[in-house]
Amino acid sequence: MSDYHLFRWANDLAARHDGFEDPLRAYVQASEVLFALGVVALFVFATPRTRRAAVAAVLSAGLALLVAHFVAAAVDRARPFVDHPHTHLFLAHTGDPGFPSDHATGAFAIAFALVLRDRICGIVALALALILSFGRVALGVHYPSDVFAGALLGLAAAVVLWIPPLRERVDRLGDALGRLPITRSALRRSS
Repeated sequence: MSDYHLFRWANDLAARHDGFEDPLRAYVQASEVLFALGVVALFVFATPRTRRAAVAAVLSAGLALLVAHFVAAAVDRARPFVDHPHTHLFLAHTGDPGFPSDHATGAFAIAFALVLRDRICGIVALALALILSFGRVALGVHYPSDVFAGALLGLAAAVVLWIPPLRERVDRLGDALGRLPITRSALRRSS
């Protein structure tokens, strides 16, 4: 099945099932805040291991999004609602390039960085990233290949920061940030 046909199937599914589309749209719109709050919670209220995971997640997302910016400019692929005016567009969005999906790139970078350091948190984040990615397609703002490319970029960034010399630096940064007074006071309040 082609990229367009997969997009069309997901977009038509959302158009036909309002009870499915409404919660999906709400989640997609809140996803950036939810991922950010999750990473902050892992950093502030958890163990040194999860604090390191949170720092790795933020750095992985930053690296992946930086690369995605240049890829988007080079590829300059139109979004489905620009290419196909009959698309059901459920989110207000600009017609900027859609390949790769920034949302998928950031979400998967966070999720894969977490998987490498804390399997349970990472699997939860991967599930949320998959739902987000499907939602971006179903709601009319991305083709499946846009979110797939974002997932690959996110994975690549997390793996790069897992290379031992970089991993050691990320872990030291997480440990140093964990010694900040604001972090220690938050930890005392939670115990």
